[in-house]
Amino acid sequence: MSFSFRHSAGFGKRVEYNLIGKMLMEGLDVYVPLVDDHGVDCVIKKEDGTFIEVQIKARSNEVKFGDGALFSAIAHEPTKNFYFVFYSDRIKNDDGSEGAMWIMSSEEFLRECVTNKSGKNEGKRSIWFNGKRTNKKSGEREEYCKPQFRKYLCEDFSRFH
Repeated sequence: MSFSFRHSAGFGKRVEYNLIGKMLMEGLDVYVPLVDDHGVDCVIKKEDGTFIEVQIKARSNEVKFGDGALFSAIAHEPTKNFYFVFYSDRIKNDDGSEGAMWIMSSEEFLRECVTNKSGKNEGKRSIWFNGKRTNKKSGEREEYCKPQFRKYLCEDFSRFH
């Protein structure tokens, strides 16, 4: 087994634990299910005593250019108290650092996503947070967060407090 396979195969799980660790460092009460049968990566007990379910989706630097923040083939129906955390290793933040994170409720996701109308993933949902362009200063091709999704960009987990 090569390192690159091990790296790509475990990338999503490493990001999950990294983000859950950051949630814990922010003082959130986070619980991790032993089995991931329902697309729930963690459960958070909010300060008011209610619980939310969170699914974490991650994209690495190794995906094809243009797909840095494409999340596809997601099976999801409206779910109360459910959130997605989408993370892209390659998309840059406003400060120029790499590693963008979007947080969306179930309702927000369903409002913004597209639903596949045909094919093997018919009925599943996709969201593409990034576009691609040529940087006017450097002349290099780059990916960027599409303007309509900037409102979901988060640097912390304050939405969950």
